[in-house]
Amino acid sequence: MNLRKSKIFIFALTLVLLGACSKGSAIEMGQTAPDFTLNDTNGKSTSLSQFKGKVLILDFFASWCPPCKEEIPDFIELHKTYGSQGLSIVGVSLTNAQDSKDFAQKMNINYPVLIDDNKVSNAYGPIRSIPTTFVIDKESKIAKIYIGFRPKEVFEKDILELMK
Repeated sequence: MNLRKSKIFIFALTLVLLGACSKGSAIEMGQTAPDFTLNDTNGKSTSLSQFKGKVLILDFFASWCPPCKEEIPDFIELHKTYGSQGLSIVGVSLTNAQDSKDFAQKMNINYPVLIDDNKVSNAYGPIRSIPTTFVIDKESKIAKIYIGFRPKEVFEKDILELMK
């Protein structure tokens, strides 16, 4: 490789490495979760601030996403088990309202499913990969951020720790 090609290669490699090391999310653990108001699948307005004082799992998903579909039954079960003990789960669908409503009914989702307006997903990201899930403590601080599928036990451990 001649010197010019070597310099171009090193420059390109540097850009790739810098991109790989860049912050993946606009918010970080320990920061206050950005408040928002979105409509659910029935058109009812829901705000994040309504969940203050509870441990919250905030899950960004899409109906066409296989890992999202795999995670949702675990969230349904966690909501059944811990909902009466101070856990709330909110899904934020990145698909349109009708698709989200049909999907929520098909999956028998037992927690609110809100329709993203792109402002919310950008405030929490931008969300580049789904599922992306935020575990938020009782004081509305981001306790954990998970990108990609996680088994139920991961969330259960976080929930139990935060509900103490």
